[in-house]
Amino acid sequence: MKKMILIGRSECGKTTLRQALKGKEIHYEKTQYVNHYDVVIDTPGEYAENNTLSHALALYSYEADIVALLINATEPYSLYPPCVAAVANRPVIGIVTQIDAEGANPDQGVEWLELAGCEKIFKVSSYTGEGIWEILEYLREDGDMLPWDKKEDAEKPRVVFSTKSVTILEEAFDDIMKVS
Repeated sequence: MKKMILIGRSECGKTTLRQALKGKEIHYEKTQYVNHYDVVIDTPGEYAENNTLSHALALYSYEADIVALLINATEPYSLYPPCVAAVANRPVIGIVTQIDAEGANPDQGVEWLELAGCEKIFKVSSYTGEGIWEILEYLREDGDMLPWDKKEDAEKPRVVFSTKSVTILEEAFDDIMKVS
């Protein structure tokens, strides 16, 4: 498979997407440093958000075949300036994540990624699996074995283990207890 570097702001879904592409259960993990996983380079969001760290993204992109700019479908603004893809010497794709989130506007994410210069754009939900197959097919090279044989298998909902969910449930429980 082609090697892909994931770039985007904190909590846009880079690590979750990496886990979904591998077919694994999804566990929330905060990416603290640049991680290499088989064919995915997962980067901390702070690298894209901070101009003193962003230079590292340019260096790590040389280790990839594809640069993927991620933006989640609930973003109020784009992190990427117009035509930023032109500075890469690799193909640049866009990935709109969290398309199933409450208040999501995937079309706005697509528009921003087009403006950034992405040559192909995918809409995905790492939790439901929607769009995962299309990314895998894009990365596939002759002779590659994918985690799934069929699109239907790739697009099944994932088991999600997240401390974020627990925190939300605890807050909801606390609110219920205050009312009682």
